[in-house]
Amino acid sequence: MPRVFVQGSPMDHYPRHAPEAGRGSVRRITETGEDVLHKPCRDVTEFGPDLAALIDDMFLTMYVADGAGLAANQVGIDLRLFVYDCPDDDGVRHVGHIVNPVLAAQEPSDRRLLDEGEGCLSVPGAVMDVPRPDLAVVHGQDKDGNPLTIQGTGYFARCLAHETDHVNGRVYLDRLSKRERKEALRQVADRREDVYARRAAKIEALTS
Repeated sequence: MPRVFVQGSPMDHYPRHAPEAGRGSVRRITETGEDVLHKPCRDVTEFGPDLAALIDDMFLTMYVADGAGLAANQVGIDLRLFVYDCPDDDGVRHVGHIVNPVLAAQEPSDRRLLDEGEGCLSVPGAVMDVPRPDLAVVHGQDKDGNPLTIQGTGYFARCLAHETDHVNGRVYLDRLSKRERKEALRQVADRREDVYARRAAKIEALTS
């Protein structure tokens, strides 16, 4: 079985980092509380070099922050777009981007919820259990406007659902109870400085 899927297609070999990252620049990651994270993003209507350059920047920014996925509003751009480099529960790696993503609805009988730890680059340092379906199917487009469908299971399904939430203006804190949300924000207060120190070191290592 292939160990890597890029844009949903199996690949025999793939580098440690997506080639897009080599062309990108690091952008600042937005934090929960900033307006751009809490309202639905605009549809992408222009496909061209500017969109491709944004995707390059998002891949590099995701890698320096040790993320598995990153949505455009997490770098301050209110467009429906995310990138990912994420394993599923079988250790198969999934890499790609999706523009104008829509999470397909599932019949309740087809859904098995997994309640597992989830973090977010825009909620630095916090990890909380969030119930998510163990299967996700996302329809959208690639950077050239071609139709695209990506399917994931396990941890990769969680990533697809999490990132689609972002473009709809939701962070995972919105799925928590008041008490859980308070705990998550306490974790951020405790760990935020360490997270930013690690990111700064990674930026230096990757870009020097």
